[in-house]
Amino acid sequence: MQAEIITIGDEILIGQIVDSNSAFIAKELNKIGVSVYQITSVQDDREHILETLTEVNSRSQIIIITGGLGPTKDDVTKHTLCEYFGDSLVRNKEVLKYVEFLFENYINTPISDLNRQQAMVPSKAEVLHNQFGTAPGMWMEKNGTVFISLPGVPFEMKALMTNSVIPKIVEKFKRPHILHKTIMTYGLGESAIAEKISNWENNLPKEIKFAYLPSLGRVRLRLSAKGTNRKYLQKLVNTEAKKLYPLIGAIIYGEEEDESIEAGIGKLLTQKGMTLATAESFTGGRIAQQITAIPGASKYFKGTVVSYATETKIQVLGVDPDIIEKHSVVSEAVAIAMAKNIKEIIGTDFAIATTGNAGPSKGDSDEEVGTAFIAISTPTHTFAQKFVLGNHRERIVQKGVNKAFELLQKEILKF
Repeated sequence: MQAEIITIGDEILIGQIVDSNSAFIAKELNKIGVSVYQITSVQDDREHILETLTEVNSRSQIIIITGGLGPTKDDVTKHTLCEYFGDSLVRNKEVLKYVEFLFENYINTPISDLNRQQAMVPSKAEVLHNQFGTAPGMWMEKNGTVFISLPGVPFEMKALMTNSVIPKIVEKFKRPHILHKTIMTYGLGESAIAEKISNWENNLPKEIKFAYLPSLGRVRLRLSAKGTNRKYLQKLVNTEAKKLYPLIGAIIYGEEEDESIEAGIGKLLTQKGMTLATAESFTGGRIAQQITAIPGASKYFKGTVVSYATETKIQVLGVDPDIIEKHSVVSEAVAIAMAKNIKEIIGTDFAIATTGNAGPSKGDSDEEVGTAFIAISTPTHTFAQKFVLGNHRERIVQKGVNKAFELLQKEILKF
């Protein structure tokens, strides 16, 4: 079963916003056995949209459209869908009632006739209730192909996908199973890994596709299988995945299904009833940001200090100035002191500390740009490791974040 995604909006094409909607939709479709053949971004332009609809209709059974559903003149999706389906707009009483309810209870500005236009939908469309906004979703069909139009606002789109679209697709279509297993590695680059596992890769069963997914400081190895027998596919993927461990076990730090390493860390801490704090310098609070982006993080994450300046390390974290004087602010000794002190200040079981030189200048440090020390403090010990993370500022920071999570996960698993 094949689907396509169309995003509508000039703001995507001029780089004003990043298209995160397509990534979410593709992932959700994949979970239920629907493969995405192509993702297309088009202008808020009638002819461009019509041309794209005609093209995708010839090759896919499900078309999901996001964007262009606002009340202003530049939002043309509903009118263009009417033209494509030979339809006309009608006022939907339920949508109008809900729009008026939202304005009465949650929106400070008075409702206008322009806002009421959101209740105008194609007469042939099945309306999908948007509980978080004024633009409803719409489900339409033509020649066996389903067209689903969703608002472009991400949280509105996600709720509609989860609550309405996915259940309806599952009910309507018979779909194959698509399974993925992702093995996460660090410490070796893509080409070095490929050399170590070349014989294994060459002998994979025909049902399995294999991909390398390199990112900053890590390479994910993804095995994918597609077919009608889920148990058989699951057994096949698991069997092949196990064969990797004797080949590259030293660089494997876990398996990823649908969660990030920080989400996995959160689950581990929750299961063990343990807590975490962070003291960040060159990572600038990004470790804490990625942790707190996960719902429920307050159960195990208790706080952070972004001690970017040397004086903050001394005045807030209580790092001994003599240690800084003797070893430099970017050093193993300072990282260890930061980790120990934040764990004691906040009162947690674990702590992460980072100090490094992300550039472009050395600042207060004696170390070269790209040098970083990451410390982990556990209930029984504290240690730090030195890393050389390159010379690109953004890469240095994100690679540092990744390394911190990798080190922490290994330590939590020991308790």
